[in-house]
Amino acid sequence: LGTMEDDCRPLLGPDPTGESPSHRGSAGSLDIRTKRPFYVEPRNIVSDDPQERISAEAAILNSRVHYYSRLTGSSDTMLSPPNHVIPTAEEMYVYSPLGTAFKVPDSEQAAKNPSIVTIFAIWNTMMGTSILSIPWGIKQAGFTLGIIILIFTGLLMLYCCYIVIKSPKAISKSRGVDTSSWEFPDVCRFYFGKLGQWSSLVFSMVSLVGAMVVYWVLMSNFLYNTGQFIYSTISVIYLIVLVTIKASHLGFHLEFHWFGPSQFYVPEFRLFFPQLTGVLTLAFFIHNCIITLMKSNKNQENNVRDLSLAYLLVGGTYMYVGVLIFAAFPSPPLSKDCIEPNFLDNFPSSDVMVFVARVFLLFQMITVYPLLGYLVRVQIMGQLFGNHYPGFIHILVLNILIVGAGVLMSMFYPNIGSIIRFSGAICGLALVFLLPALVHMFSQREQGRLTWQSAFFHSFLIVLGVANLMAQFFM
Repeated sequence: LGTMEDDCRPLLGPDPTGESPSHRGSAGSLDIRTKRPFYVEPRNIVSDDPQERISAEAAILNSRVHYYSRLTGSSDTMLSPPNHVIPTAEEMYVYSPLGTAFKVPDSEQAAKNPSIVTIFAIWNTMMGTSILSIPWGIKQAGFTLGIIILIFTGLLMLYCCYIVIKSPKAISKSRGVDTSSWEFPDVCRFYFGKLGQWSSLVFSMVSLVGAMVVYWVLMSNFLYNTGQFIYSTISVIYLIVLVTIKASHLGFHLEFHWFGPSQFYVPEFRLFFPQLTGVLTLAFFIHNCIITLMKSNKNQENNVRDLSLAYLLVGGTYMYVGVLIFAAFPSPPLSKDCIEPNFLDNFPSSDVMVFVARVFLLFQMITVYPLLGYLVRVQIMGQLFGNHYPGFIHILVLNILIVGAGVLMSMFYPNIGSIIRFSGAICGLALVFLLPALVHMFSQREQGRLTWQSAFFHSFLIVLGVANLMAQFFM
């Protein structure tokens, strides 16, 4: 570090080392060293406390560097700090104006999460509005068939999500391409060009906009009938507690009529089961952001295990809520066909616990809606204009279109069950069944590992996706 005499030298004087300013780096250069925080050498730290008091010499040099930055713009390299004050990664400290120095942790390690955090992050992300329609979906499919479909759909969605996760690594191994920063649209672009990239982005936004439309419908219901939204961990836990208490008070009301209807009960197998598959496709949908979530997992070798546990947790939550609400629904005197697409609407508005849940969930909807709007804006504007914020008019028009779609839907078709199943079937066709299956087959063909059994199975997945979407129009 410099001395007091050094500090008296002219600020614009020649460099005593004879080093050219162009080789010293600056805030405006691409040299990574210039992006590091201000460095305080360990010898100038008086003690080993977490917040060490530093010496007066270090404080003087810090003031001097800050003074340099005030004299010129970031593009000028004349007054950039010299190289000898730039530390290595393990010797990096951040200086505080209060006279303390903090050790900088390894940013790569600091950003990583343990497996338990990753599992619950996936669980929390998937636990959306679809959980409100699970009991209605089980009613539409029949109790026994509904449970079978829930398990089968969850396993299929898990497998397709596994394909999405491993797709960038497969490209990296076969082609030697750095895919560490890739998302699934990049993978689709690699195999299918611009068409694949835009297809994945468009259908990803269908799911986001569909969720935002559902939120508008629920918000409008709140104004008239205290409707709600469920998203975060606290809300899910509260809803599970609410369902448990209500089921314990009402008891179970079940009779098994395998194919024929009765006055108060529905058959165990019904032809309306595609409505449940549409709802579950969105309920288990996380394929458009799973790569991003898994990048933050500390132990990358456990990605498959953690993803499987997260899906098991999500499926268990859906099963618990759906089965308990269906089984506890009071039949008689009411028919099971009276279960609403939003099962909270089956409870009276005077119910205090349900009212608290509705108000609580409404506040969470208000916080999530701007986030979804931001994701839509980033994806659309980034692809169309190459800028996340191209201008006020562009953002205003986009927001008017999104809000208008939600308002019109809440005015003329406030049926969240149908909105969820159509959104799930549409985005699921592309991002769950079609694109992951094609990516997997292309990858296996490149590696010479594509068999007719694998081609048949993954082609069957595509057929399931198409059939799931087409069936929604006949229900």
